[in-house]
Amino acid sequence: MNLLNYVDRFVLPAIIEKVRVDIPMNDKEQGVALTAFIWVYMVTAPLFGRLGDRGPRKGLLALGVALWSLATAAAAMAQSFTMLVLSRAVVGIGEAAYATLSPALLGDLFGPKDRGRAMAFFYLATPVGSALGYVIGGQVESHFGWRAAFLAVGLPGLVIAASALLMKEPPRGQFDEAKPELLPLGETLRALAANRIYRWSVLGSTFYTFALGGLAQWMPTYLTRVRHLDGARANTLFGALTVVTGILGTVLGGWAAERLKPRTRHAYLAVSAVATLAAVPFSVAAFAVEDAALLWPVIFVAELFVFVSTGPMNAVLADALPPSMRAMGFAVSLLAMHALGDAVSPALIGAVSDATGSLSVAVMLVPLFFSLAAAVWALAWRRLPAAGTEV
Repeated sequence: MNLLNYVDRFVLPAIIEKVRVDIPMNDKEQGVALTAFIWVYMVTAPLFGRLGDRGPRKGLLALGVALWSLATAAAAMAQSFTMLVLSRAVVGIGEAAYATLSPALLGDLFGPKDRGRAMAFFYLATPVGSALGYVIGGQVESHFGWRAAFLAVGLPGLVIAASALLMKEPPRGQFDEAKPELLPLGETLRALAANRIYRWSVLGSTFYTFALGGLAQWMPTYLTRVRHLDGARANTLFGALTVVTGILGTVLGGWAAERLKPRTRHAYLAVSAVATLAAVPFSVAAFAVEDAALLWPVIFVAELFVFVSTGPMNAVLADALPPSMRAMGFAVSLLAMHALGDAVSPALIGAVSDATGSLSVAVMLVPLFFSLAAAVWALAWRRLPAAGTEV
């Protein structure tokens, strides 16, 4: 499910330049089309978070997967910019249900000792699914057109949605010492606001999501427009690198954090801070190096360091949240990360590109925000008390 989640998100960036031939749009409008699902996704996530903390989750999970899959396929019928944006917006409703409920389910399937590894494995789907979105989108479009690309990645999700109904739902909070007790919404939000490790983690993740969203949504366009690479070839190469670096980086992040746990407080934050800081110079080079032979190696190293944080940062949130507010906590974090992160970064990069006449200048926002994420996580790692969870 998580694999298809990211495939369906990233099929549009892979084919957007071809979509523009039939549905004209400037760079700012392109940014809006790319982020339409995120705006709806972040607004509806708290609703599903509240529902997920109150009752059974697998039915909502199945509904979410089915809805986003149908909406992805429906984009194949778009005849205007408005129709395209609307279809992508509905994708956000389905993904909001899935993204809030799935980490909470994982938190109940694995105890604190195993959650880091479980989250790392689960979020391997982030880079692999994103890469497959680029590869499948680019290849299907080159042979059958961009409308076929939406159908190819959307329709299989209906089968996967049905499989959710066969899942056995784990008891809520079965590995946590405190018994789950659903608080009123106001108390839940106040408890989240008072949780310092949660606040710092979400702030750093917001900056990280801003940068990652800009990188993911604009890199295919950058490679074709600025580097003058063939679209299908660029998507395939970038997708292949994303698969390899995503697997290596995510596994490395989970392994490093587990090894560091006995040696440093907040090992998940430590690994995320150091790896993201290491990604900064390479992400600058990815947009600035003029030697074509160096382009793909620096992209490889930049993505490798970027993906190290995938598992650790989600494990931080799962550990910081009691079972009674885990789904809601993930929902609020999604709202914050997307409202100030990848919901605005693609459109902002597009607006800067329109204003300056240079996409190369606009994409430099990506390494800037990776720097901010690393700084916030480093401060949390060094300043928060070793006790960790504070609710």
